[in-house]
Amino acid sequence: MFPNYDVIVVGAGHAGCEAAHAAAKMGSRVLLCTMNMNTIAQMSCNPAMGGVAKGQIVREIDALGGMSGIISDKSMIQFRMLNRSKGPAMWSPRTQNDRMRFAEEWRLALEQTPNVDFWQEMITGLLVKDKQVIGVRTSIGLEIKGKSVVLTNGTFLNGLIHIGEKQFGGGRTGEGAARGITEQLVQLGFEAGRMKTGTPPRVDGRSLDYTKMEIQYGDENPEKFSFSDETKPLTKQHTCWITYTNKEVHQTLETGFDRSPMFNGRIQGLGPRYCPSIEDKINRFAERERHQIFVEPEGWNTVEMYINGFSTSLPEDVQYEAMRKIPGFENAKMFRPGYAIEYDFFPPTQLKLTLETQLIDNLYFAGQINGTTGYEEAASQGLIAGINASLKTQEKDPFLLKRSDAYIGVLIDDLINKGTEEPYRMFTSRAEFRLLLRQDNADLRLTQLGHSIGLADNTRLEKMLDKKNDTAKLINDLKQKKLSPEGINEGLEDLETATIKEKITIDKLIKRPQLGILDIMKLDDEIGQYLSKYDKEVIEQAEIQIKYENYLEKEQQMVEKLSNMENYKIPLNFDYLAVTALSAEGRQKLHKIKPETLGQASRISGVSPADLSILTVYLGR
Repeated sequence: MFPNYDVIVVGAGHAGCEAAHAAAKMGSRVLLCTMNMNTIAQMSCNPAMGGVAKGQIVREIDALGGMSGIISDKSMIQFRMLNRSKGPAMWSPRTQNDRMRFAEEWRLALEQTPNVDFWQEMITGLLVKDKQVIGVRTSIGLEIKGKSVVLTNGTFLNGLIHIGEKQFGGGRTGEGAARGITEQLVQLGFEAGRMKTGTPPRVDGRSLDYTKMEIQYGDENPEKFSFSDETKPLTKQHTCWITYTNKEVHQTLETGFDRSPMFNGRIQGLGPRYCPSIEDKINRFAERERHQIFVEPEGWNTVEMYINGFSTSLPEDVQYEAMRKIPGFENAKMFRPGYAIEYDFFPPTQLKLTLETQLIDNLYFAGQINGTTGYEEAASQGLIAGINASLKTQEKDPFLLKRSDAYIGVLIDDLINKGTEEPYRMFTSRAEFRLLLRQDNADLRLTQLGHSIGLADNTRLEKMLDKKNDTAKLINDLKQKKLSPEGINEGLEDLETATIKEKITIDKLIKRPQLGILDIMKLDDEIGQYLSKYDKEVIEQAEIQIKYENYLEKEQQMVEKLSNMENYKIPLNFDYLAVTALSAEGRQKLHKIKPETLGQASRISGVSPADLSILTVYLGR
């Protein structure tokens, strides 16, 4: 009934979709298994992609040849570039999306990808032989053979939904939990844990009074995620709104604390620190009189609204009563209440950098099963797992991204070496080389790599090379072309920056904090006409590289300094327990994680500088 697949992907969320698409595009025969074909790529929480650091991840996925950026562009209803007032390392693209169109676009993309087959049924177990996965078993007892398996189970593994004192099994509202896989993995020797996440109520937008809220518009000149020409920026955008809780809202919420599963101990799993529930916020930050609430449309043609900032698992009657005391919500009608969900995860220190498990060959984990939270984090892991599963079946070298290559590299390195005891979320602060890992240069960093493994196509590569060459030419010209005092001093005074006394090259003007290339274009008509020949992306790239040249050079020097440790390979069979000079904690952590390089070993929590010195001596021998 089934052929012998190269890659079987279990779960069709953001991680599963990216894994299936990547592996298939690289030539593998793929089976994507899901409990419900109608919920492929479901946006389970807020209808948005990107944000701080997350937007950089989406652009990196796109640069490598993944689909999240294209799908986001095709379904977006609003675009905003966050943190524009800060430096370019902090600029983060974010889209508000049409929930139904997002899922539809992903399904269409997968159905149009050769080599992808689908199977709708719960997967209840793995077929394992001699510590190697050889397929999966379904709930009706079918056995499907595969050379590799990627588990992307999301919140479905023994999922338990909480609303006040009520609790029931489920991986998402209206959908059942997945059972069997956790128990088998534990029997095979894996360590498992529990985490929780939550979601807010959904309301009828027709019942809200928007005059009592602040309007949040999209960018005046919206951009997009994908570097490809397959998508275009929006020409019209939907608005969002902002309102606030108040003391009365907080007091009403507190009346339900005695029935809260979070406060009475029924929820055992740890929730996301940086996306707490509303009851957690008013409990932890009791001194604050209000909290921000974002009212986000679920799509172009629906009245359903997502109440971002009001995630809760309180009883539904308390949710409803408190919500109606928020300005603009006095007559709100609820579509469904918010809830918390607990689910199984597997500490990611049990994985290799390829996201293959250490215990079972050809078995890969990606997404929330690894303890992460967020669509973007999941999608990036799915992409890397799908790539490596495909490469391994083709007997090719693995694909690894270093911390200096991409935010995706930072994410995976953090998970494997540090693990996580709470849902892991990406931030710019987690990346030590964030000036190099900007959203604007993701294509320059990664498209060549994506092309080399057969994921990014020739058109993408050519577009990236054109951008790279045009940027280099423009920077060179700006370092050669000079402007004279009589031509620009009056304009410099208008821009409130110092005048010049002799001719100056344009790049030196661009280095001034007050000036950018667009200002230079207005200072001199001839230069303006010359610069107008270049694409906006090239002009922006040239400006960033010139303005931050010294900082970029210093960061690059740091990368090169650390690369020696990254290139120092450690044999996979190295016996750390035999090195008695190592500290007890160092021996234990190194034996458990089995780092592949000295650089990776240096980032493991509990491995001291002294341990590294001792390890270096032993490796030298």
